Amino acid sequence: MQRAPEEWREGAGDETVVKRRKGDSEDMKGEWRKNAGGTGVEEVEKETLMMELTRMVQKMVKESSWWERRGIDCSILAAAFLCLPPAFLLLSSSQILWFSAGMLLMGVAHGVITIKGTHLASHGALSESQAWGKVWAVFFIEICGSFSARAGVQGHIKMHHAHTNVIGLGDSSVWKVPFLPRFVYLFLAPLAVPIITPLVALAHLKGHSLAHIVRTILMVALGLYSQYWLLIHVSGFMSPLSTLLCMLICRAMFSVPYIHVNIFQHIGLPMFSPTGRPKRIYQMTHGVLNLPRNPVLDWIFGHSLINCHVEHHLFPFLSDNMCLKVKPVVSKYLTEKQLPYQEDSYLSRLNLFFHKYQELMVFAPPITELVGVQ
Repeated sequence: MQRAPEEWREGAGDETVVKRRKGDSEDMKGEWRKNAGGTGVEEVEKETLMMELTRMVQKMVKESSWWERRGIDCSILAAAFLCLPPAFLLLSSSQILWFSAGMLLMGVAHGVITIKGTHLASHGALSESQAWGKVWAVFFIEICGSFSARAGVQGHIKMHHAHTNVIGLGDSSVWKVPFLPRFVYLFLAPLAVPIITPLVALAHLKGHSLAHIVRTILMVALGLYSQYWLLIHVSGFMSPLSTLLCMLICRAMFSVPYIHVNIFQHIGLPMFSPTGRPKRIYQMTHGVLNLPRNPVLDWIFGHSLINCHVEHHLFPFLSDNMCLKVKPVVSKYLTEKQLPYQEDSYLSRLNLFFHKYQELMVFAPPITELVGVQ
């Protein structure tokens, strides 16, 4: 059982508060609670830790340009799509060097589009318009990612983010496959993700309307067939088997780190019971971990999935670039308030999961109770 420092503990059913002079900010007034002084002359506004941090981040967002808020990430996605034509052309080469370059280029482009793109689209971070947000979600998640947009948003936004590390809800148990040996799970099974993903999408269609089922199947089929058709008619593949094999290799190129990232940043950290979860800021700072910056994964997965995962869980509406921009403010604030800001290296987490696979990926996790915070 972990114990929280005295200043974290709740008093009279409220979080730790920070006093501010009236008029310091207009952004959060609707959320602040007012506490009149004993004489009624001086009015003091109080804000919770999460409210104060939110106010600081919102100020940075408002001061940022569209290029910083969305443009940089949209440009990275556009660059990935622009890499596809030369990739298909390189795959038509009979020289092994150029063919390999085409395979690598298509794998990287596919990784950026289906990992970074689908993640940002699921959060509506690609557009300020809700209507366009839904369009991008269907395009990236269903056509490019071969999954159901509705199931993706439900599982990621409404379960994982809303109930981060809460047992039975957002505890990342969806990634556990207890019957697989550790080596198979960590290094071989992820290669089957491109095959498993559309099958899982079909399973999630049960109980939905006929229109939704038909749309999802058509969108997923469109994405898969488009790549298949282009490989045959542009790259010149002669047999269906070689075409499908090329699709599998390109789509599975970053499946291993994809599975690793999804388990490294939550499993093995404090887990909470549905009836005893702490306040949001404590829940996210204890249950989320950042990996260090990595020039490959930062571009392909996005900062919010790698080195700014804590910031992403605190502010899931931010784009990757904005998560990176607010990172110094968030890390400094959490450190000053003596809240955890967890970071660990990729190899360190891999070593941990390899040697404690049974404990972390097979057995049920222990429930953490932050005394005085729940």
